[in-house]
Amino acid sequence: MKKTDAQVQHDVMAELEWEPSVDHADIGIAVNDGVVTLSGYVKAYPEKMAAERAARRVAGVQAIAEEIKVRFASDPKTADHEIAKRILDMFAWNVSIPDDCIEVKVEHGWVTLSGTVDWFYQSNEARKVAGKVSGVVGVSNLLEVRKLPTSRDVKDRIMAAFKRQADLDSGSVTVVTDGSTVRLGGRVKAWHERGIAERAAWAAPGVTKVVDNIVIAY
Repeated sequence: MKKTDAQVQHDVMAELEWEPSVDHADIGIAVNDGVVTLSGYVKAYPEKMAAERAARRVAGVQAIAEEIKVRFASDPKTADHEIAKRILDMFAWNVSIPDDCIEVKVEHGWVTLSGTVDWFYQSNEARKVAGKVSGVVGVSNLLEVRKLPTSRDVKDRIMAAFKRQADLDSGSVTVVTDGSTVRLGGRVKAWHERGIAERAAWAAPGVTKVVDNIVIAY
């Protein structure tokens, strides 16, 4: 009975795992109508040849498309699972990121973050940290912010931020919340006061969008 592609893939994987001269961790296997495509990385050219020979030994393999690349120890580690591991390590080291709440998926260098966090800044920090890892070509941030903001909470944070500064008055700033969106209005005396209000709004729990309509009153 002719093997299915799934059976051939399983047997090739088992053969690579069994072959002592091959580190199969970074080798990908795809099978289509008996044609086996080997991809990924090995540490030396002889290992690349050994992987190809091992695949050829498997019954049911009609042909081999060999796309394995040799990557030396000094080369950047850009396999998907290595990228994911580095992102998780960086999350664990960053006190601003609740790493136990975030799932990381990497496919061809593209990172997808999912899960739920309590604060917008945690979502934003996770996105920025993931994007800095070498080998990452893009980040899809699907993290959800759990809490919804209240107008009073946002207003209190703006007032507290203004009070920490000299000669600033938050009394003329208006705050309206719509779900996770905060709309700022009113008047302030200078651009930097508007920036303080906006940053304070972003710092409130659950905020995912800030619409700043504050006017500068010269």
